[in-house]
Amino acid sequence: MRRNPKLYIALALIPQLIIIKILTYFPEFIETYYSNGLYQWISKLSRFIFGWLPFSFGDVFYTLSIIYIIRWLVKNRWRLVKDLKGWIVDVVSAISIIYFAFHFLWALNYYRQPLHKNLNLQADYTTEQLLEVTRILINKSNEYQLSIADNDTLKVEMPFSKNTILEMTPIGYQNLQKHYPHLAYTPYSLKKSLFSLPLTYMGFSGYLNPLTNEAHIDKLIPAYKFPTTVSHEIAHQLGYAAENEANFIGALAAISHDNIYFKYCGYTFALRHCLFEVYKRDQDLYYELVETLNKGIIKNYQEVQIFWDSYQNPLEPFFKKTYDSFLIANNQKNGMQSYSYVVALLVNYFNQPS
Repeated sequence: MRRNPKLYIALALIPQLIIIKILTYFPEFIETYYSNGLYQWISKLSRFIFGWLPFSFGDVFYTLSIIYIIRWLVKNRWRLVKDLKGWIVDVVSAISIIYFAFHFLWALNYYRQPLHKNLNLQADYTTEQLLEVTRILINKSNEYQLSIADNDTLKVEMPFSKNTILEMTPIGYQNLQKHYPHLAYTPYSLKKSLFSLPLTYMGFSGYLNPLTNEAHIDKLIPAYKFPTTVSHEIAHQLGYAAENEANFIGALAAISHDNIYFKYCGYTFALRHCLFEVYKRDQDLYYELVETLNKGIIKNYQEVQIFWDSYQNPLEPFFKKTYDSFLIANNQKNGMQSYSYVVALLVNYFNQPS
């Protein structure tokens, strides 16, 4: 009897699902042996292989893969009737390979220890602590906005091209690694996405290709958002899969940068998260705090909001709901709402003794 290797590959999906489920109960194991062990070699090798290319190999691969899948589905459409079993085996075997590659090359990081444990921070905070840190961030944001614009009513205009920002961003990580050696970032692999237009309509500003470890940035977003978006995607490259943790690390990297524009972007990025949390707890306090913000900062916030509003479409909620489900399936129980965890990290980080 002739053996079908595709059948064995397809059946291998079952033990993979079981193993991944078991690993979710052992975050310390993942942290030690994968995130801080095997993954460090995998990610650096991937960035070394693909980082030097002036274009996104991952985006080209995705394009060719989509073309191949469409071609395969058209070519094999009659097999659904004539050979349903064989059709299913082919599809499931492909899913099995992708599932293995996705987790082996990156996604096991979803199951590592929470970041606050690694940084010895608390995971909760009081409203008083939140307000204290929010005021610190307001003062810093106001200070940098006024230093740059020389007028508190003017928004900050980035003087760098987006390509230059891509080149400058790793400096923040070079400074940050002095305090957190595990955040050392080299080699680089930062690309502007070839799919920037559809990405914008979907409502996303960047993504990491888990197969090639290339960080992709939506080249259409305002330059003001570039430093923190690039820093966020670098955090994903370093193995911090959770969006809230990548937001926190991205904010810290921008704040730690030598350049005043990056610092401004980092502080205002962190501030926006904290203000949103204040709004959820006490709207009157929120409006009081907003009154103390320089008008130029508000104009930068509005600039970003106007940009996203101009690309709103009926399908955007669908894409975000799909991504929300993806996050929940990958150990982020609150989906996109888990982004608020970044506030707990920020509050406890800035409340640390000097």
